[in-house]
Amino acid sequence: MSFSAYPDPVAADAPIGIFDSGVGALSVLRHIQARLPSEHLLCFADSGHAPYGGKSDAAIIERTLDIAAFLSTKNIKAIVVACNTATAAAIEALRQHYPQLIIVGVEPGLKPAAVFSKSGKAGVLATASTLASSRFIALRDQISTSTGITFLTQACVGLVEQIEKGELDSAETIAMLESYVTPLLRGGADTLALGCTHYPFVQPAIEVIAHRESAVPVTIIDTGEAVSRQLERLLQQRGLQRFETTAGSLQAFTTGSRSALVAAFAKLLNQHPSAVSYTHLTLPTTPYV
Repeated sequence: MSFSAYPDPVAADAPIGIFDSGVGALSVLRHIQARLPSEHLLCFADSGHAPYGGKSDAAIIERTLDIAAFLSTKNIKAIVVACNTATAAAIEALRQHYPQLIIVGVEPGLKPAAVFSKSGKAGVLATASTLASSRFIALRDQISTSTGITFLTQACVGLVEQIEKGELDSAETIAMLESYVTPLLRGGADTLALGCTHYPFVQPAIEVIAHRESAVPVTIIDTGEAVSRQLERLLQQRGLQRFETTAGSLQAFTTGSRSALVAAFAKLLNQHPSAVSYTHLTLPTTPYV
């Protein structure tokens, strides 16, 4: 099937789909809600298949396209890939399959990290897959060449799983963060880019470590704000922004536990959306709890 650049118009009232391998989607969703409060949002947490960090590109592409197919049954006007790993591996495939949709991915914050760094060294916390991706490496090299910035990278093995379990400040999580963040600071980084959408939920703990370990103020980059700005720009460009005085609706979906997703919304965002859990991504007849 082929599409024109701008096919038959999608209604501005159509929802926006946001997905991640898990609750990381919520860190981006909160920025979108703040900037675009009238938009209807569908949040998909693929917690049953998290984390994506250890999967092959082929597996991530397949998973991304499955989720997009599910969201497209909801007549969406846009997809936000609220996952650095999925963006790096699959966003081009997603754009090829759904050229009629607005598609926004997330970047690991290298550009703002370079802007804010005064020491010339910036730390990047991300999954191993993100750091090894050709997309990340090309961006890192491009920015390093143009700015002279040195990026110190750290793969945060196991951190996504801790956040998925809701262990934001447990002893195990703090120990992980100590081992990942401290070497970057001692290496001279005065800026830390959170290259995974899960990580903003442990930002308070990272700030404590940075305050203790660094002799200079440390800037922490959460890219959710930039994603919301880009989404707003593209919606306006296509004439698809919803301008209503009423707040947009929010629905949540997961391939993991419904109760866990509900608890995550309550704990992390103090929100209580309707939520459904599915065992697969084609429109199921029987959701499970």
